[in-house]
Amino acid sequence: MNRHFQKDLLDILQERAAKGQISRRQMLQGAAALLGTSALGLSAGKAQAAEDRLVFVNWGGDAIDAMNEAFGKPFTADTGISVLYDGSGPTEGAITAQVQGGSPTWDLVDADPFSSQALGRKDLMEPIDYDIVDPAKQREGFGWEYSSSCYFYSYVIAYDATQFDTPPTSIADFFDAEKFPGKRAMYKWGAGMWEAALLADGVAPADLYPLDLKRAHAKIEGFKEHIGAFWGGGAESQSLLLNGDVSMALIWNTRASLLEKDTDGDISFIWQDGIVGPGGIGVLKGNPGGKEAAMKYIAATQDPARQAMLFELMGNGPSNPAADALIAEENRRFNPMDPENLPKQVPLDTDWYEENYGSALDDYLKIISA
Repeated sequence: MNRHFQKDLLDILQERAAKGQISRRQMLQGAAALLGTSALGLSAGKAQAAEDRLVFVNWGGDAIDAMNEAFGKPFTADTGISVLYDGSGPTEGAITAQVQGGSPTWDLVDADPFSSQALGRKDLMEPIDYDIVDPAKQREGFGWEYSSSCYFYSYVIAYDATQFDTPPTSIADFFDAEKFPGKRAMYKWGAGMWEAALLADGVAPADLYPLDLKRAHAKIEGFKEHIGAFWGGGAESQSLLLNGDVSMALIWNTRASLLEKDTDGDISFIWQDGIVGPGGIGVLKGNPGGKEAAMKYIAATQDPARQAMLFELMGNGPSNPAADALIAEENRRFNPMDPENLPKQVPLDTDWYEENYGSALDDYLKIISA
C-alpha cells in the first residue's frame, strides 16, 4: 500500500521546487534524506551488489544525483560502505525470486512492514538486529521482527472550507452527505478506507481489528452514489479538491498539508479519525553486502535531524520520536506523529494486513469498480 505514497513524496519535492518553495539543493537534499528514511529511489535503474556496497531496492522515481551530498557521503565516511539505489520495485515475488535463486543482488528493500513480516516467516528476510538498530529510536509498537519503521503517514479528512458553514469534525461527518453535501473522494487501494468506514458505522477504535470487511464494504457500497472519485495518486487527490470535483476527501496528510498552505485555508483538514500507516525497511536473507552492514544502514536512518528535515520538506511523520521536538513549533500541527495529533488517530494493524490485505483488496476493487 505505501509504495504509492512513497512515489508521491518525490512528486511533492519536485512540485515544491517548481513553485520556488524550495531550492533545487533543498530538493536534492530532501530526496537524499528520503533515501535515508524511506529509501525512495535515486535511480530507476538496476544496481548490482559488490563488496563494501549495499543495494537498496525501492519503487523508483526520477533520477536524482545528490545522494552522496546529503546522506551517502556521511554514511560512507562512517562505515566505508557505499549505497546504490535500484528503483525496479521490491514486490514480494521479486524478493522471493532473489533469495530462492541462491545469489541475491539486493540487500535492503523499501517494503511494507506486513510484506517483510510475511516473507520473514518464510525465511526470506533477516530479523532486524536490535543490538544495532536502536529500538528506543522507534515509536512504541512500530518495530517488527523483520522490518524497522522509517516514517509515517496518515489518511485524513480534507475538506473545502468554503462549502461548509460548520466544518466536519469526525469520519461520521465524511459519510453524512445530508449534513455535509457534496461529492467525496476515497483511496483506490483500500488501505485506511475499511477503517474509516467502520469508524463511521459506529465501531470503536479499540474494536476495529480484526476488520469486519463485510460491514465495511456494505458501508462503502451504500455510500457510492456520493463518491465522485477513487483516487490512486497524491496529485490526483489534491486536484479533485482544488478543482471543486469533491467537497471532501480521505487523502494523505502530506497532500492535505500542502492544500491548506497553498489555499490559505480554503481547503483544510482534521486529524480526528485519521488512519496512521508506517513505512518500513527490510533486509534480504543472505544479502551480499552482509547483515551487519545492512543493519548499520537502517540505524543511520534513525537520525532525528535528518527525519526532521524530511518532515519539513514533505510532511511525513518521523519514526524517531526525538525528531518531533526538532520540528518548528508553527509546523507541528502538520506532523501526524505530534503528541497533539497522534491520539486522535488509529494506527493500521500490520498483523491484520499481513494476513488479509490481498483478498480484502480484491473484494474492495470489485465493489468500487462495479
